[in-house]
Amino acid sequence: MDYGKALKISRAMAGLQQKELAGLAGVNASHICLIELGKRKPSVGMLDKLCEALKIPTHLFMLLGAQREDLSIADPKEIHRAAESIAHLLFSNAPKSRKQAERRAH
Repeated sequence: MDYGKALKISRAMAGLQQKELAGLAGVNASHICLIELGKRKPSVGMLDKLCEALKIPTHLFMLLGAQREDLSIADPKEIHRAAESIAHLLFSNAPKSRKQAERRAH
């Protein structure tokens, strides 16, 4: 499981910077960075906080981080494409962050 990859994809789709996500999840921004770099694995509690802040179901987050050895189907690339499509749909309907809205207003 590549939690860093899942976090990068989810955060990018949500339009959040590491610091913004950290604030929403109530964690230190350096912890977000370490997860994305693969130097830390999130605990179950941290994973719940991140998913709640990202407004993404935990199972979708896990799917985004799945690696070939985590999947038992013939074509794991298809699963990744499906997960990214689902995440894109979720985030395109999610409310935009305040900073993102401010950037667009200027």
